[in-house]
Amino acid sequence: MKKKNVWKVLFFALLSINILFFFAISMFLFLAGEEEAIPESPAEDSKKMSEFLIQTNKNDLNELINYYIEKENLNGPINYSVVLSDEVELNGELNVFTSTLQLKMSFEAYALENGDLLLEQKSLSLGGIRLPVSEVLKIIRSAYKLPEWVIIQPADKQIYVSLQSMRLNNDIQVRAEKFNLEENEIVMKMLVPVE
Repeated sequence: MKKKNVWKVLFFALLSINILFFFAISMFLFLAGEEEAIPESPAEDSKKMSEFLIQTNKNDLNELINYYIEKENLNGPINYSVVLSDEVELNGELNVFTSTLQLKMSFEAYALENGDLLLEQKSLSLGGIRLPVSEVLKIIRSAYKLPEWVIIQPADKQIYVSLQSMRLNNDIQVRAEKFNLEENEIVMKMLVPVE
């Protein structure tokens, strides 16, 4: 008789853990917030700017991106990295209770006419859990600490990188001229104020 009670207790404990796990995932999904709009192009700066074209490659840009992530301490409760191969890859880990889920997303990158980048979601894996891409993007948006100029748009399954909103030291601005990862052709325009 005691054996049956032990199994009942263990069964209900396991059932409770499963319910808590799915409740936690559901909370992430529903508390992720509303869709952010793409920022409008800022008014032309009245400052006189000198333009420089910078050509780089995936390896150098990989180092710069991941240095920035570490330096700015952009890893929140989830550690992640960005890898540029023939596509943009986001790799990370999500800790849920005692399990660690591996996250891997890949995006096709496009340079837009205004100098910003658009990353369209291409593939996704989150451990063994099957969730809609839009829901995973909501989780990422709420859990990752990203710069304000990186806008995750779950409904459109894309990430908008507003380079025109990004400001470097001394008001230097950056625009994407060409972003072809397959051909390893990355050309950026750097705008430096001269007044």
